[in-house]
Parts: sequence; structure tokens; C-alpha cells
Amino acid sequence: MNPNFIASGGKYMSSKFRIVSDGSCDIPEALAKENDIDIVHFLVSFNSSDYKKEGVDLELAELYQQMVSHPGVYPKTAAPSPEDFYAAFEKRAKEGQDILCICISTKLSSSVQSAEIARQMLAESYPDIRVVVVDSLCCTLMQSAFVLELCRMRDAGCSLDEALAAVDALRKSGRILFTVGNLDYLQHGGRIGRVTSIAGNLLDLKPLITLEDGEIHSSGIRRGRRKSLAGVVELLISYLKEQGCAPDDCNILIGYGYDPEEGSLLQEMTRKRLAEEFGPQSTLPAFQIGATIAVHAGPYSIGFGLVRRSDRLE
Repeated sequence: MNPNFIASGGKYMSSKFRIVSDGSCDIPEALAKENDIDIVHFLVSFNSSDYKKEGVDLELAELYQQMVSHPGVYPKTAAPSPEDFYAAFEKRAKEGQDILCICISTKLSSSVQSAEIARQMLAESYPDIRVVVVDSLCCTLMQSAFVLELCRMRDAGCSLDEALAAVDALRKSGRILFTVGNLDYLQHGGRIGRVTSIAGNLLDLKPLITLEDGEIHSSGIRRGRRKSLAGVVELLISYLKEQGCAPDDCNILIGYGYDPEEGSLLQEMTRKRLAEEFGPQSTLPAFQIGATIAVHAGPYSIGFGLVRRSDRLE
């Protein structure tokens, strides 16, 4: 039998390397299983002492309901421990699989450090297993798109080294484009002052925010939720035009927080604008944003994550 393939359910699937990601990627469980992605979960606490694993001990619906029901209580997250990563790595090492581990930006979390410690621990018992830990320089939806593109490359037959060769270009191509429901969480996190937050909420001002190369940038302000959603869509259109690419050249994902109906609304608004500029689009997936961004931006964060497809980068 070809050593690069294993039998699974009557089909053959690539086993050249395994992809592990921390929970910042916000990939739904079913999609993670479909793409053979192992998720190492973040921890969430509402009292700074009792931490629960997101998606295991604390479902997203419960997280968001608590945030909405108790607006003055700000949850916190903690990165997975080295032991958490080790458990995920050892499971695949026992199967003889090399591992590519994708983590949230080091500018936002210590997850990479935990994964690196786990990699060193694993090397003592499994010296022949190669584990590569990658700082994605991103989080949430962009990390989702980043991880899914690496899965596409793996399943297309790319080796671990070929996937690693594409990492830098993928990171540079990626963006998170989003807005928030109000300014309370940005004020709590120290990104804006109290007076600015109060005035902005009174005037119903919504910031447009871009994450690029691991750094957060202001991309404008809109008044009212509908206008801010339209503004985020225009950020996406501008990105595509500046890059000289079509939507099909990218992995574009929609992310929403507490309200799935808002996710559907943004999805419909985006389809309409993309069709006007580029023609009808076949797919535009929408995921619920996880805790690693929700605790910083609030329960009504919404927007896009995207990276270019590696086979369509110039």
C-alpha cells in the first residue's frame, strides 16, 4: 500500500502530516472532523478563577448568553496548557504522523509558547516525529481560512515542507475585517478611553477594524449597525480590488457573534455586493466567532476572515 495514504471508510486520504490548531481558529467541530483537524481548546472564565474549556465544558451558545445577560461581567480566556497540546500531539505521534500546529498570533496569546513546550516534550519520547509550530499572526476567522487552506494543500498531495513554504505568503495575504456592537469591550480592554466609549455609544458609532500582520488597525467609523455592516462589506470589496483577485481566489469566511440572524444578513449583503462586482458566488460559509475574540470585542462582533488560495498567489 502507498505509505502516503490510509484507508478510511472505504476511501483513501492523505496521511503525510496531521494538522493541529488551537481553538482560536473557530472552526466548527463537524468541519474540523471533516478536514481531519485536531483542535486544542482555549479556556474561558467569568470570575477569573473557574476556567472551562470552550466547546467542551462551555458551549458557545452559553458563553454568548452569559455575555448578553450580564453585560457588566467581562469574561477572560486562557491559552491551552503544554499538557493540552502534548495530548493532541502524542495521539498522532503514536500513529506515526508528522504534525503541523497552527496557533493564534503571539501578539494576542501565549498559545505558541505552550505548543513549543509540548513539541519539546514530545521529542523526548518520539524523536522521529516531526512537529512544526507556526505562529499564524492572526486569530479567529483568518486563522480558520488559514488552517483550511493548509488542509486543502495537504489533501491535494502537498508535503509538510511544501505547506510550510506557503505559510509566509498566506499570512501576508490574510485579513480580518470586522465591526462591533458597541464600544464597551474595546474600552474595557484599554483600546479606547471611557469618554470616547460613552460618546460613541450615545451617537451609535461603530468602528470598522482590520487585522493585518497581527496588528489591529482602524478602518473607519459608521453610524448605525446596518451602515457598519455595509462598511465591512466595502472593506472586503476594496481588498479584492487592491489585490487584483476575484472572490474565488480566496478563502472568505463570515463570522458572527451572539445573533445568527445577523450572520445571515451579512451573508446576504455580501453575496449581493460580490455579485455586482464579480458575478454570482457559489459558497460563502458563516461561522460563529469563538471566545478568543468575543472576550475582547464583545458578543456582537461580526465580519470576515480571509486568505488567498496558495495556488492562486502571484
